[in-house]
Amino acid sequence: MNNPDTLSPSPVCFVTGGATGIGAACVRRFAAAGWAVAINNFGPSTLLAALALAAGVSAAGGQALLLEGDVSQDADCRRMAGEVLARWGRIDVLINSAGTTRPIPQADLDSLDGAEFHRVYDVNVVGIFQTVRACLPALRERGGAVLNITSVGGIHGTGSSMAYAASKGAANTLTLSLARTLAPLVRVNAIAPGFVDEGLLSRALPPDDYAAVLARLQASAPLRRVCLPPEIADLAWALATQPGMTGQIIAPDNGLALNAG
Repeated sequence: MNNPDTLSPSPVCFVTGGATGIGAACVRRFAAAGWAVAINNFGPSTLLAALALAAGVSAAGGQALLLEGDVSQDADCRRMAGEVLARWGRIDVLINSAGTTRPIPQADLDSLDGAEFHRVYDVNVVGIFQTVRACLPALRERGGAVLNITSVGGIHGTGSSMAYAASKGAANTLTLSLARTLAPLVRVNAIAPGFVDEGLLSRALPPDDYAAVLARLQASAPLRRVCLPPEIADLAWALATQPGMTGQIIAPDNGLALNAG
């Protein structure tokens, strides 16, 4: 597939939703280890953060490629994979961190319509599938790995909306299907965090509402804390470099699952 004369000597990590939150932390973690990083951004709201992140990687002596694209669109997924290969000739790890939600109380069924279900599902589930498919030949060639950032809400049916929880449950199941199908050449795992500070919800809620949610979840977790993006990035690094794990859904939730007992 690749011309050996243009193959990057550094392994390459492609991160969707890489401009902010968990995705940005993964970009920093892999870049710090000497990997080239492809950073997917979508839309003007996070573009400045994406540009600053790419500039920071380059300033530290790393290699960064900024890709604008909507993972819910298959043509964008295929184009972005092609741009990574045109630049570096390889993809060793794909981290699917792109996600969306709109906070809707789960008890308010009348405020959640089919259009919102489809919007969330198209990014959080179909986007994973399409990006994996676009990158698959390169991942197979490298014996690579896929990390899907899902949510503990997909395990317990909780979270910012019923549509969000359902989409993350589907993403967890998709992880298992992909792991089974793509073995033995490509490993596929998921990280299903509990609440992560500075994550998606911090950009979806007004500051006062977000602070109230953060305080409530810190108080309810047995460890009396929530996760931070660098912790999830460290776990992503471990899973990406651990050859013996596939089809696993790891849930760093600060003990929230214990509250169900």
